[in-house]
Amino acid sequence: MATRLPPLNALRAFEASARHLSFTRAADELYVTQAAVSHQIKSLEEHLGIKLFMRKNRALLLTEEGQSYFLDIKDIFISLLESTERLLSRGAKGAITLSLPPSFAIHWLVPRLNEFNLLHPDIDVRIKAVDQSDGLLTEDVDVAIYYGRGQWPKVKSNKLHTEYLIPVCSPLVFDGDKPLDTPADLAQHTLLHDSSRDDWKRWFKQLSIDPVNVNHGPIFSHSSMILQAAIHSQGVALAHNILAKPDIDAGRLICPFPDVLVNNSAYYVVCRESQADVGKIAAFREWILEMVEHEKEDIEDGTLV
Repeated sequence: MATRLPPLNALRAFEASARHLSFTRAADELYVTQAAVSHQIKSLEEHLGIKLFMRKNRALLLTEEGQSYFLDIKDIFISLLESTERLLSRGAKGAITLSLPPSFAIHWLVPRLNEFNLLHPDIDVRIKAVDQSDGLLTEDVDVAIYYGRGQWPKVKSNKLHTEYLIPVCSPLVFDGDKPLDTPADLAQHTLLHDSSRDDWKRWFKQLSIDPVNVNHGPIFSHSSMILQAAIHSQGVALAHNILAKPDIDAGRLICPFPDVLVNNSAYYVVCRESQADVGKIAAFREWILEMVEHEKEDIEDGTLV
């Protein structure tokens, strides 16, 4: 007499086979081969020491013991299904905690968040503005926005926009005493740097311009700071087009030159692989990816810069 529970896969194969009275249809439902179902049934019968099925005139029938066993366990499977559906339903509501860089939160997510709230009034969004993550999701975070090249282990990541770096400055700088007619004129202006001086170096190299000294000008640790510095006429910034768009639209910043630099890094929406399609997490991922898709055509056409 068996003293432990049978393997779950064997029970699933038995329940499906008993319900359909067909190994073939059970195999189709479970996305396995008929041979695999037959093997699971044989394993279950050996475990129980009881014959569960019999063949009669090529038809598959339950034995008396098999019929009794099926009637007992089918309600258990139904209960499991209902419990799972209730869990997923609860998971689609409540609070969702987002972790993301402060600049992305301020300049991109928060201005659009009301649209998510209107679509999902049962989900309360909690935002944690944090600096760049090491790729590890903490237990209190459901979804994160990471900045990089999408190479983080044990998480599901989806790239948002392809990013362009664009020169921006305030209208006062553009119309000031120092000209900004050509990129070479930047030699007379203070260059503002986001994290390092490498982006300006790449931008000038791409344009094959005679070397401009980029080893001057302040360096800011957050993209929102460099945008504020540019708005307050402190120099010319090489900014992320996604983050600079609200200030460009409002006229606080302008693009003195149309030349852009495709950025090697981008923002990604990230979550645990096991939770990507579950409840409120799936709702947020679907919303942000659709939002980005709607904006992508304009971005690729350059109309946002």
